[in-house]
Amino acid sequence: MASTDDVVADDAELPEAGWLTALLGLPAMGPRRLAALLDGRSPAEAWVAVRSGRPLPEVAAVVGGRVAALASEWAEAARCIQPEAVWSATRAAGVEVVAYGAVSYPRCLLDDPEPAPVLFAVGRLEAVAVPSRVAIVGTRRCTRYGRDVASELGGSLAEAGVAVVSGLALGIDGAAHAGALAAGGASPIGVVATGLDIAYPVSNRRLWNRVAEAGVLLSEAPLGTGPRGWRFPSRNRIIAGLADVVVVVESHASGGSLYTVEAALERDRPVLAVPGPIHSPASRGTNHLLAEGCVPLCGIDDVLTALGLVGSAPSPADRRPSPGEPDLGVLEAAGWSPTTLDALSRRVDLPPVDLASSVAQLVRMGWFDEERGFYQRVR
Repeated sequence: MASTDDVVADDAELPEAGWLTALLGLPAMGPRRLAALLDGRSPAEAWVAVRSGRPLPEVAAVVGGRVAALASEWAEAARCIQPEAVWSATRAAGVEVVAYGAVSYPRCLLDDPEPAPVLFAVGRLEAVAVPSRVAIVGTRRCTRYGRDVASELGGSLAEAGVAVVSGLALGIDGAAHAGALAAGGASPIGVVATGLDIAYPVSNRRLWNRVAEAGVLLSEAPLGTGPRGWRFPSRNRIIAGLADVVVVVESHASGGSLYTVEAALERDRPVLAVPGPIHSPASRGTNHLLAEGCVPLCGIDDVLTALGLVGSAPSPADRRPSPGEPDLGVLEAAGWSPTTLDALSRRVDLPPVDLASSVAQLVRMGWFDEERGFYQRVR
């Protein structure tokens, strides 16, 4: 078996980013642990230290009493990893690897209190270098109201030349980027918590590809890294760091978007929240933010004001047929919260058959959305 010195000698031509990629492939290797490993060591020297299996005092300061077990786990994993092969596979996959401090590393993250030591990118890294970036975040379990607001904001911001940033999760994240992509304009920026070869959730794979084609997809996890619970809040600090303003569209009382809010406030980023119905669980978190003094977002101009931009973004044209009577009266009676046919029947003076016909017509025209017997207006 080759010694650790032989391993370094064999891979003497490996760039620093290659060693960092191999280190990040070790089990449970996060940014703080990697920073501890690199304290006083080059990435190649850190790899040698890992291979030795010796507990390191710098790592002990981060992980505490588990340092011996972690050192053993890392050493065992490192024996099965060939840094040169990992680096070759990463480059062959078309993934750009940018170490902290490199010329192409996003300037907005250089002064971050916890910058990603390495960013893996697919697409165009220059998409980050736009004058303004806004993160749109929120719950995966959003309502139709939340999806519509996120999509409209994403589209209006992109049209105004503002890059939309999200974690490409289900719900609000995906809706924001779908709106931005449909509108064109500024290139989108996605920040994910897995390797760039493992789309999560799988149902958003097409959206990932579209973001990478139109803008850039970023991760601090190497290829082959699957979803792990701790990686999502860790990823959210990068979203907050990239953004000039963070917008929360819908959030339950607890959830990942609130980690992004916390990270944004630590970085002095303005946070705007979209008000929601007081009875909606999906708006409890955002309404709580408003009660705590967060700036309310009632339209695109509120975001542009927070960015210091002058002027208004154009409203997208509505191509739906205009409802006539009595459909218009039913639409106005519905309001903006989910409702049922029984509830509507108490608000409008229509026979049940005519009301059902009107609601069905509004669904066909795109003014209503139906889900499990509840109807909600579509903005």
